[in-house]
Amino acid sequence: MSSFEFDNRVVSGMRPTGKIHLANYHGALKNWTKLQHEYECFFFVADYHALTTGYGDTSRIDEYAFDMVVDWLAAGVSPNSCTIFTQSRVPEHAELHVILSMITPVSWLERVPTYKDMMNRLNDRDLNTYGFLGYPVLQSSDILMYRAGKVPVGADQESHVELCREIARRFNHLFGKQTKFDTKVEEALGRIDKKASRRLDKARREYAENGDMDSLERARALLLEQQQLSINDRERLFGYLEGGGRIILPEPQTLLTETPVVTGLDGEKMSKSYNNTISLREEPKELEQKIRTMQTDPARVRRTDPGDPAKCPVYSLHKLYLEQDQLDWAANGCKSASIGCVECKGPLIEAISNEQKQFHERARPFLEEPHLVRNILTEGSENARAEAKETLEDVKAAVGISYR
Repeated sequence: MSSFEFDNRVVSGMRPTGKIHLANYHGALKNWTKLQHEYECFFFVADYHALTTGYGDTSRIDEYAFDMVVDWLAAGVSPNSCTIFTQSRVPEHAELHVILSMITPVSWLERVPTYKDMMNRLNDRDLNTYGFLGYPVLQSSDILMYRAGKVPVGADQESHVELCREIARRFNHLFGKQTKFDTKVEEALGRIDKKASRRLDKARREYAENGDMDSLERARALLLEQQQLSINDRERLFGYLEGGGRIILPEPQTLLTETPVVTGLDGEKMSKSYNNTISLREEPKELEQKIRTMQTDPARVRRTDPGDPAKCPVYSLHKLYLEQDQLDWAANGCKSASIGCVECKGPLIEAISNEQKQFHERARPFLEEPHLVRNILTEGSENARAEAKETLEDVKAAVGISYR
């Protein structure tokens, strides 16, 4: 399979921090359930990443991973439509991380926007470790291991994918120019008919001289039609088309996803660190209690006081769950004080409860028979590892440490 053929592949993961809450669901998991039907998806439990900030207490990682995957399955992520696996059960991730760490400048890591931000936010932990500084390299290894064409992220995570692209570009630059690369390109061109070879050469010139992406795409498609080429020959010609060497690790593209800010029970951003979350599978009575006591517009001290929906945390959840006519009812009732906050919360409780009923139903068989989750992760990890081995073999061969 050539790098061009990986354009339809998506990779994403989550740290195992326990049960999913509504911000996780609306920010990522809900999108996963759609992507699995549109792309070849690899979704993984990022347990190595859990160590970068939580190495002080690892006693519950396994429990948290189980709870999280049950939530994935409850939300509709299906092992029949994607590959679900555990990062640490694919040791090639760690091996690729070591190799990429050898070529990644420290300055690249220190300029990652989230580095200093997390150092400041998590000031109760000792994060002066290589693992924390180098976690973007591990993140890049997760993506590049599967030569993913797309990485679903919010706008605030684009810098991570750009760093991944830079690492891939640097690796290809250092190791893509094999010995006698030009000679091997000529030999590969000699294996296709002269007409196709001329078309490739023309497309290469148009791309090199004018940056014509359409020409590059047509040339890539033409290469895929050449059944007589080996995988290595095809990869060399992909690199030749772009004016470089063989593309061993394709640069991924961001798949920007809408990530709404979900307000927590206290009006702040919903986060486990703030202890203000609503879980994906709350018990019905607990769900009702949480929303009934949820903070509203502070201006509404009395039932007769008019409010401002824009300042009401409950209304931000309304916008995620209610139809337009209900939204209008809530907004107008708040502004005119014709409805009270308790009454306003009723439709929200009903809407979230109805959604969560299906989540509870889907989760039940996995809670009753936990081995089903283990089996999914075992099979998914085996499938992921088969893909990872191919990539790592190519990487080690390019570096010169395959010892074949």
